[in-house]
Amino acid sequence: MTEGPPERPRQVGLGTSRLETLTDGIFAIAMTLLVLNLQVPQIPAALVTGRLPHALLDLWPKLLSYALSFVVVGVYWVGHHNQFHYIRRADRPFIWMNILFLMCIAFIPFSAALLGAYVHARIAVGIYGLNLVVVGAALYLIWWYATADHRLVDPDLAPTVVQAGGRRVLVGVVVYLLAVLLSLLSTVLSVALYIAVPILYILPGRIDRHVMGRLTPGAPDGERIPPGTASSQE
Repeated sequence: MTEGPPERPRQVGLGTSRLETLTDGIFAIAMTLLVLNLQVPQIPAALVTGRLPHALLDLWPKLLSYALSFVVVGVYWVGHHNQFHYIRRADRPFIWMNILFLMCIAFIPFSAALLGAYVHARIAVGIYGLNLVVVGAALYLIWWYATADHRLVDPDLAPTVVQAGGRRVLVGVVVYLLAVLLSLLSTVLSVALYIAVPILYILPGRIDRHVMGRLTPGAPDGERIPPGTASSQE
């Protein structure tokens, strides 16, 4: 008797594809909404030559808020994307944690508009920073929940990878929290810290090199490994 095709192994937990699709959509909308805060100056035709340069200069807080926030949202997208390089499945609590994270992301266009309109106001600078603190905390919660007892990741994922991923997220949370506190003394220094954090994350960290299969976290910087074998060799 001819045997049928081998039975496919049953996946434990829910898939992540729809969650990743929703995430990409929310990020795309949030990044697009940021530009709506920029409005072309309305100047009578006869006065454009004299007034337009000054009107454009007056837009610098909104331009700064737009550029900064676009990069910040991009940084969080990259971080979430890197996490899902390791996350294999989902469950109901995990899905709702991601929805909480996306809710905080969707709030960034508002806090960015507030910052652009009142860049020297402590409350506006503080609300923007608190928004980023909560976003970072939600991203860390996702990583912690997925990796605790290897709940949603491969059972052989090395502890050094888990620690490197969590530590990288928490650095931003701590610095943003410091920036919020600093806004009580100087809004200029606070905004400067907001600008510095994305630069830190644009530069590849150890977890990024591990994702690309070029470094084992915890090993010497020169130790390189072939892509796709990082977890199995630790």
